[in-house]
Amino acid sequence: MNLKPLFATHVDPYLPGACSRRQVLTRAGAGFGMLGLRSLLAAESPATLDKIPRSAASNNPLAPRPAHFPPRAKRVIFLFMNGGPSHVDTFDYKPALKEQEGKSGPGGKFMPSPFQFAKYGQSGMEISELYPHLSRHADDLCVIRSMHTTTPNHEPGLFMMNSGSQQPIRPSLGSWLTYGLGSENQNLPGFVVLCPGKPVVGPALWGNSFLPGIYQGTHINNSKIDPRQVIGHLNNKHLNAGDQRQLLDLLQAMNDRHLADRGQDVELEARIASLEMAYRMQFEAQEAFDVSREEESTRTLYGEGEFANGCLIARRLVERGVRMVQLYYGAGQPWDAHGDIMDHKRDALKSDQAIAALLQDLKSRGMLEETLILWGGEFGRTPAAQGAKGRDHHHTGFTVWMAGGGVKGGLTYGATDDVGVHAVENRMDVHDLHATILHLMGLDHTKLTYRYSGRDFRLTDVHGTVTNAILA
Repeated sequence: MNLKPLFATHVDPYLPGACSRRQVLTRAGAGFGMLGLRSLLAAESPATLDKIPRSAASNNPLAPRPAHFPPRAKRVIFLFMNGGPSHVDTFDYKPALKEQEGKSGPGGKFMPSPFQFAKYGQSGMEISELYPHLSRHADDLCVIRSMHTTTPNHEPGLFMMNSGSQQPIRPSLGSWLTYGLGSENQNLPGFVVLCPGKPVVGPALWGNSFLPGIYQGTHINNSKIDPRQVIGHLNNKHLNAGDQRQLLDLLQAMNDRHLADRGQDVELEARIASLEMAYRMQFEAQEAFDVSREEESTRTLYGEGEFANGCLIARRLVERGVRMVQLYYGAGQPWDAHGDIMDHKRDALKSDQAIAALLQDLKSRGMLEETLILWGGEFGRTPAAQGAKGRDHHHTGFTVWMAGGGVKGGLTYGATDDVGVHAVENRMDVHDLHATILHLMGLDHTKLTYRYSGRDFRLTDVHGTVTNAILA
């Protein structure tokens, strides 16, 4: 391949006889995708192309970085039940609803749960019949019954839970984590999002906003994963390794001159880093997403279906050093039980076995202590009926739970009132939750900031208190 025609015109005044990096990238679009080969082609032998060293170069934006203080957790798996699971039908037992049945309450007439509750584990934690498998792990769970947020609408609720703001203008939790800590595996993204389609809002829920683009979540549609095609579209079909090496050497030389003469170009460097990551993924992502490599007993433990596979993939990813995996239960808002709360039985039973298996699997591998599991949706559902058998959105009191990663197992923290309308004891808002998650990861939420538009931003804005009572 002859590269000389690229330099016949458009001479860069800073580099006599050569055109600028931006001009080459504009004129040679195919070459841009090859930037990711640079670190892989450093050695002459093709046998070295399978991986790069785990210790990244100092200028790598995803290189592991030290926490503010010793962390309790090293990684996060966020199991997101989009649509809003009902707290009074899952983890917040309210026998008083039976006594108040038919009486007027906020949004309608009070309706008791149609599901039976029982006490489990040494802690005696109350869990409904919707979670027969998960209930066996009651002593691993830290159930927070006093969550509350600012709005009962899906879009702002989703944004708030994911990014600490009701509007799509802030980076997501996973983006902040990878910005603050980097990633332990330079051949996979630091933040992976598994969703079979997309939630109501979509990619803005895992976006980087004003943080560099390398920290955006990588969305994988886990409804039909073929590990050979996860990133197959990135394979170059037109250039052999030698031509790629020649082009990369040229582009990198121009990149170095650009930095020396004009300083750092943050946006372009972030894009280059993303492309480098995308190329490296070709050698490791195919293996990481291939659940057929697991023992049959492990696959049986998780069960079948896209959510079960998602849980297993989540374990495989964090095992390989991915900083955060977020797994959405389904596309759209499947837990949005306006018409019939019995729909929760369908959704809970589809996820129950896989969630329990994830806890058991992580524990058996010695990973649960350093892996923080978070379960929840954007809000809860009303203790009153909507129509005959449904429940509406509810934001003034709902439940999430955590496990592993430095939280107390077998703990029920906070409470709603007798009928589950308002959080009244040890109230905890989303900023408190985010501050606590960052603390478990070794980050001071007041110091994890990014300068943008003349001010320092952080995930918790000007709010948030670490909930020390739930820390192990």
